Amino acid sequence: MTKAIRIHANGGPEELKWEQVPTPEAGPGEALIHHEAVGLNYIDVYFRTGLYKSALPATIGMEGAGTVLAVGDGVTELAPGDRVAYAGGPIGAYATERVISADRLVKLPETISFETGAAMMLQGMTAQYLLRRTFPVQKGQTILVHAAAGGVGLILCQWARHLGVNVIGVVSTPEKAELARAYGATDTIIGHAHLAAEVKRITGGAMVPVVYDAVGRDTFGASIDCLAPLGMMVSYGSASGPVPPVDISLLAAKGSLFLTRPSLASYTASRADLVACAADLFDVVASGAVEIKVHQTFPLANAREAHMALEARKTTGSTVLVP
Repeated sequence: MTKAIRIHANGGPEELKWEQVPTPEAGPGEALIHHEAVGLNYIDVYFRTGLYKSALPATIGMEGAGTVLAVGDGVTELAPGDRVAYAGGPIGAYATERVISADRLVKLPETISFETGAAMMLQGMTAQYLLRRTFPVQKGQTILVHAAAGGVGLILCQWARHLGVNVIGVVSTPEKAELARAYGATDTIIGHAHLAAEVKRITGGAMVPVVYDAVGRDTFGASIDCLAPLGMMVSYGSASGPVPPVDISLLAAKGSLFLTRPSLASYTASRADLVACAADLFDVVASGAVEIKVHQTFPLANAREAHMALEARKTTGSTVLVP
């Protein structure tokens, strides 16, 4: 038997139950791993509440790091004892042990701890595809990043700085503004009440070529107003709720804008893309250009408390759950 956090109904953090479940067996093409650390991400909240649908009962969680215990038939790239990490579907990370398709696992370099691996995979690979593929930023540009003191936000700030890009970080408190600047944000804005006016002031009227927005409903309109003509609105999260339906004529009226709702699953759908994305992330972390700091740690059994802190915006940077 193994232990897992499961939900039997969608709802608040109180739906997270610490339960004993049968230990799964690795089938063909699969690997059984023992988690040493599990990443906490806002997408976990979406699955818990039902914004993102899953069959119930369900073990949520999209990211983890640990040791391979066994492999199924046909698995040749991994062996028992390998240190591995992963991010992305299917859900099931909130468990001491789980089975997952072996082609979704990447080997974790010895220089990276399990906690760091669990904290960096989903957020770090998200930052990678946002900066390198969705809108490939260029040296000298100024970009706008919402939730700049969050897990993805702090990585975006550092990686963009490494690429010679200026970051305007949007945060909710002075303390988070200080943190974002410490991680590479050139300028910070607290709140979004006067977002476009502040961006106009900072950029001297030029506005920005891209906005990376993980907040969703509450910031979408203000974000659109911050874009220069032909700019790209990248809405990659819904922390405040989903964005309402958009009249696409708005994009023409605001300067022939582009709008995208990307996902890590799409950008790492192939094994080659997954390995390349992870390798790029490992490289910038190994070089010191991007530092992954675990700001909060909770026992996996206390996932309910971790979710409460995340939703109350009491967390910064990365958070891990330890089985």
